[in-house]
Amino acid sequence: MAIELTLPFTIIVFILGIAFGYMRKGKEDKWGLLKWGVIIGIILAIVFWIIGFFIGGLGGFGFWAFLIYLIVFIIGVYIGDVVEAKMKK
Repeated sequence: MAIELTLPFTIIVFILGIAFGYMRKGKEDKWGLLKWGVIIGIILAIVFWIIGFFIGGLGGFGFWAFLIYLIVFIIGVYIGDVVEAKMKK
C-alpha cells in the first residue's frame, strides 16, 4: 500500500524539480543550484511524507521515502537546468 502512495508524490516532486531548475535564471552556478535544490527538496520531502502519513498511516516508507523525494527533486533540478541551457542556445 505504501508504494501506491509514494509513486504519485515522487512524480510530483520530480516535476517540481524540473520546473525549479528551469525557472532558476542567471549564471549557471551548479553549487548554488545544488544547495537550493537540497533545501527545497528537504521541505518538499517533509511535506509529502506528512501527507503520506495522514493518508496511509505509514508516511510512505518513512526515512526512505524522504530520501527518495530528496534525490528525485535534485535530479529534476539538474534536468530542468540542462533544458533551460539548451533552450537558450
